[in-house]
Amino acid sequence: NWEDLVKFLQMARKKARESYVETELIFALAKTNRLSELEEFISGPNNAHIQQVGDRCYEEGMYEAAKLLYNNVSNFARLASTLVHLGEYQAAVDSGRKANSTRTWKEVCFACVDGKEFRLAQICGLHIVIHADELEELISYYQDRGYFEELIALLEAALGLERAHMGMFTELAILYSKFKPQKMREHLELFWSRVNIPKVLRAAEQAHLWAELVFLYDKYEEYDNAIITMMNHPTDAWKEGQFKDIIAKVSNYFPAVLKTTSNYFSTRSHLIFIPFVFCCAAHSIEWQQLLLVKPYLRSVQNHNNKGVNEALNNLLTEEEDYQGLRASIDAYDNFDNITLAQRLEKHELIEFRRIAAYLYKGNNRWKQSVELCKKDRLYKDAMQYAAESKDAELAEKLLQWFLEEGKQECFAAC
Repeated sequence: NWEDLVKFLQMARKKARESYVETELIFALAKTNRLSELEEFISGPNNAHIQQVGDRCYEEGMYEAAKLLYNNVSNFARLASTLVHLGEYQAAVDSGRKANSTRTWKEVCFACVDGKEFRLAQICGLHIVIHADELEELISYYQDRGYFEELIALLEAALGLERAHMGMFTELAILYSKFKPQKMREHLELFWSRVNIPKVLRAAEQAHLWAELVFLYDKYEEYDNAIITMMNHPTDAWKEGQFKDIIAKVSNYFPAVLKTTSNYFSTRSHLIFIPFVFCCAAHSIEWQQLLLVKPYLRSVQNHNNKGVNEALNNLLTEEEDYQGLRASIDAYDNFDNITLAQRLEKHELIEFRRIAAYLYKGNNRWKQSVELCKKDRLYKDAMQYAAESKDAELAEKLLQWFLEEGKQECFAAC
C-alpha cells in the first residue's frame, strides 16, 4: 500500500535524512499522485536522486510527476520527451530549444507531426534539416503519413538558413517533381548549381518533366541527351532557340541534326550557321539514313564547312557516285584530303582509286599518286602526275617501269 509507505517514509525521514529514504519517498508521492507535496519536497533541501526517480516515473507513464522532476534538475531533453507525452507541444518545443540536441528535436518534431501541430513541427524541423544525415528520415516520416504540403513548406522555409546544404535543395526539387511540377522549373533556374543533378535528373524523367530534363542535361553538360530529349518530346521540350544554343556545344550531334532536318525541314535555313562538327562520326551513320539530309547538305555546302563537306563526301562514296565526289572535292576543299585518299585507295571501284591518286597529287604526294596509278594501269594519269611533279627521278622511274612492262607507246608518249 503506497499510502502506508508514504507515512512510513515520512516518519523515517524525521529520524534519518538518508538519500535512499528521500528518494523512495519522492517516488511514493508520485505513485500516490501527491504532486503538490512532491513539488514542495523537491523545491526544498533534500538528498534524493531526483533524476533517477524522474526516469522511473517516465518509464511507468507517470508523466506529470516526471515533468516536475526533470524540470527541477533542468534535464530539458527528458522534459521535452515528457511534455510530448502530455500533449504539451509548445512547452515541448521550448524545452527542445533549451536542450538543443538533434535527437530531442526529432522526437518533438515527430510528435508534433503526429499531433498535426505542423507549425511547431516546422520549428523543430528547421533544426533537423541542416544535418544532411538526418534529412532522409525526416522526409520519410512526413511522406509516409501523406503530409507532402507540410514537408514542402518546411524545406522551402529552410532554404534561407545559413547552414542550408545540397541535400535540402535536391530533395525539394524531387518533391516538386512529384507534387508541384509547376514550381520545379523556377526552383532549378534559381538553384541548379546547388542540387545533386543526377538525382534530380532521374526524378524529372520519372515525372515526365521533359523541359526540366533538357534544362538539367544542359547544365550537367550532357548536351547529347538534352538534344535527344528535345527530339523525342518536341511538344513539351522543343524550343528552337534553346536547340541552337545546345547543339553548338554537342560533341556528336549528327543523329539530332538528322532527325531535325527530317521532322523540321522547314526551319533548315536557321541551322546554316551551326558549326557542323559531326563529320568525325558521319562514317558510322548508315548511309541510307544520310540520304535524308543529302539535299540539306548540298544546300549549305557553299559555306565550305569541313563537317558538311566530309559528311557529303562520305555519302557520295557510299552511293558510289564518283562523278559527284570528284565535283565536290574540286569545288570545296575544306576537308581532310589525306584521310579520304587513304580510304578511297582501298575502294573496290577503280574510279574511286583514281580519285585517291588525284588527292595525293593535290597534296604533293607525287610518289604515292604515281604508284597508285601504276598499280591500276592508269598510264595517262601516271604520266600527267609525273610531269606535273617536275621530279626527274620520279619521271625516270616511271619510264623504266614502262620499259619493264613492255609499254613502248607509253614510253614514247613520256
